Order: sequence, then structure tokens, then C-alpha cells
Amino acid sequence: MMLHYQLDGPEDAPVLVLSNSMGTRLSLWEPQLKALTAHFRVLRYDMHGHGQTRKRGKVTLAQLGEDVIALLDHLNIDKACFCGISVGGLIGLWLARFAPERFYGLVVANTAARIGDQASWLSRARAVRQEGMDVVAAGTADRWFTHSFRQHYPEVVEPLVHQLAQMDPEGYAEGCEALAGADLRTEVSAIAASVMIIAGEHDPVTTVADADFLHQQIAGSQRVTLSASHLSNVEAAEAFTAAVLTYFRGQ
Repeated sequence: MMLHYQLDGPEDAPVLVLSNSMGTRLSLWEPQLKALTAHFRVLRYDMHGHGQTRKRGKVTLAQLGEDVIALLDHLNIDKACFCGISVGGLIGLWLARFAPERFYGLVVANTAARIGDQASWLSRARAVRQEGMDVVAAGTADRWFTHSFRQHYPEVVEPLVHQLAQMDPEGYAEGCEALAGADLRTEVSAIAASVMIIAGEHDPVTTVADADFLHQQIAGSQRVTLSASHLSNVEAAEAFTAAVLTYFRGQ
């Protein structure tokens, strides 16, 4: 298996896959781990070019989704629950559309059918290849967290930004290029899987309007808004965990 992954929780519990934001590692989910492992066998992984996953090369959203399916196959998991944030949420939307039979339900947080625009992602990919990760890390805290959270919890914010700065630029650039070509706006209305959408009230990256669009397009979807910016699982950790558990208990 080319993806670095970690399993926690009871071996006989249902599996819950957690999928990260760009520029983060599987440790992003530490705030959720204790509560989720009380109910699930939690499967976390580092996506293409991130953390300890050494996978390299041009990548698309479809391939990022197929990576999850390959990981489930590798572990002989026929069906799982799924929760992804940001790019992980976009991967969740792809899975809900193209591999719904593998999931009991999916939570997609702080995401959109199309995140950003092609030109911006390609520009960011060029910048990190030429100048390194500091060019991205410099403004990231402002996008990931509200001003108040940054002020009150620097011990949470700074390690995540440092982790981003230490990332392999090429792996990050390849992720940017995948997002440049990722657009599910014409696909999400065909999703028949059970989906819950989590939005961050103060998220400047994937906005409440983006969540509204998904909610309108995906029949039967649930929607929750948390008082947070982009990394809502960190900034509003307890509320995020509670929403996820409530949703999956209802499946």
C-alpha cells in the first residue's frame, strides 16, 4: 500500500475513514480521536504527497478518490463511514458520486463542489516549486482559523502552520494541480448516498454559500454550520465531533 495509514479503535467496530485538508497530516484528527474511537475503528491516512505518504506524480481528484478505495481493498474493508475536510471533503463528494456502494454515509466538511479556481491553484503550484512552502505557510493561519482562535490558541495554530512549512513542495504542488482540475458542480446532483455537509460560519475558503449549493443539489443531505473558519474540526472540535457522531448514529 502506497499510502501511509493508521488504524485506531476496537477491531470489531465499524470503520470510519478520516481524510485530511491539503497541507496537513493524519494527526489533524487528534481532537476527534478519543471520542470517535469509542464507537469506530478509525482509519486515518496521509494523502498523495503528504506526511509519510511517498506517492508522487501527476494526480487528479479521481485518483485521490481511488486511493481511498485501494486502501479499503488493501485492508479488506467492504464498507465504511467517511469524514473528510476541505480537499478530504471534496474526495468524499467524489466517493459519494462514484463509489457510493462502499460507504454507509459520508460527512463532507469545509468543502465545495469546486474549491477555488484553476488559475489560482496553478499559480500556487508554481510558487511553491520556485520559492518553497514558506510562501504558502505565511498566510495560512488567516485562512484556517479565525482571528480570535489564533490569538487564544497559538499552541494549536503554530504547530499546524509549521507542519505545512515543512511539507515536501512537490507533493503539495501536485495536490494544487489536482484541485485546479477538480470540478464536481455538474455531478453532485446525481449523488444518492447519505451525506452530511459541515460548514464553517467564518470560512473564507469554502464558504457557507458553497455548503448551501451542496445541500440544495444533494437530495436528502443534512447540513450543519459551526462557529469556525476553515479547519472546523480543530477550531470547533467538540461541536464537530458531536455532529459527526450524531449523524453516523442515525445511519
